[in-house]
Amino acid sequence: MVFDPSLVDYDFGGEHPMDPVRVDLTIRLADELGLVSAGGSGGGVLPTVPAPVASDELVLTVHDESMVEAVKRVGADPSRPDLAHGLGTEDNPTFEGMHEASAHVVGASVEAARRVWTGEVLHAANVSGGLHHAMPDRASGFCIYNDVAVAIRWLLDNGAEKVAYVDVDVHHGDGVQAVFWDDPRVLTISLHETGQMLFPGTGFPDEVGGPGAEGSAVNVALPPGTSDAGWLRAFHAVVPPLVRAFEPDVLVTQHGCDSHVEDPLAHLMLTVDGQRASYEALHDLAHEVCEGRWVATGGGGYAVVDVVPRAWSHLLGIVAGAPIDPSTPVPEGWREHVLTRLGRAAPLRMTDGRSPVYRDWRKGYDPDTWLDRAVHAARTAAFPLHGMDPFP
Repeated sequence: MVFDPSLVDYDFGGEHPMDPVRVDLTIRLADELGLVSAGGSGGGVLPTVPAPVASDELVLTVHDESMVEAVKRVGADPSRPDLAHGLGTEDNPTFEGMHEASAHVVGASVEAARRVWTGEVLHAANVSGGLHHAMPDRASGFCIYNDVAVAIRWLLDNGAEKVAYVDVDVHHGDGVQAVFWDDPRVLTISLHETGQMLFPGTGFPDEVGGPGAEGSAVNVALPPGTSDAGWLRAFHAVVPPLVRAFEPDVLVTQHGCDSHVEDPLAHLMLTVDGQRASYEALHDLAHEVCEGRWVATGGGGYAVVDVVPRAWSHLLGIVAGAPIDPSTPVPEGWREHVLTRLGRAAPLRMTDGRSPVYRDWRKGYDPDTWLDRAVHAARTAAFPLHGMDPFP
């Protein structure tokens, strides 16, 4: 795990939904579960390593120079927004030290990628990362710099021939898709609530990549109300076969947990149990296809007590090779911390009490259901571009 406490300086303040307390609570819960050491002392089964701040040179591998200059300028004087670069909007309020805090998140994700690519570790995670909406020339959707895109660019610049990126955030991974739209070396797959209903309004099946890179972008636009069974049906119908066909050198994943039924900003209905099942599936896919090379990041998630810490602690457990049993009680010390700090009761167990089962796509396609039509549309658009039959 790449982490140090100052990563929570990425803070829009006030009543902004992306409260950095979610990262702090995740690390504290993972610590209480014996997965990591919140103090950075090396305890826990998952070693914690420092997060460097990315250099300007590194950030500029994805972002325009004018964008970096704007972020620095606004961070030095937050009273002067730069709306042309998306800085000072309702989604992306200005704050002091914005460049340093954002570059720190980038540095953490690149360090995770570096450690995996150099063979120091098989898996690495940066739960503070996953800022997948940021565009080369502007901030978007709570994301200033696109740490995931910079990490993927670093992998390509350092010898990776092909990278698969899988995004399970409830919102379309539009920034990462845009950065690599014309690059056939990067396969981006995003499963998200349909853009008909949700920000950023993109991510439809016909978005398949630019000229010469057709098939490099894959989008599964899910209907609102999709729960564990439907989401996992869609995931397994699309993600594993495409990743296997692509044969990447490394798997990079974004684990926004705002697909949860209790998340206040979206309309999917997953549970922590369904989300955990997706983490296990991606872990297994990395071992099947990429010799285990896996870089995992956080992402969205705005139920900051009830969902994010449990979901990402499960992710860290799977990254560590020490999965947390869903029936595990939430440690009392963590629950007391939540009550003292936030005045809220925390969940009692690491599960929502659901069994994440689903019907395999090969058992039949039902055109009368919105979910199956969405899956069918994604397969029909993408599979032939990878030499595969889209039909069961």
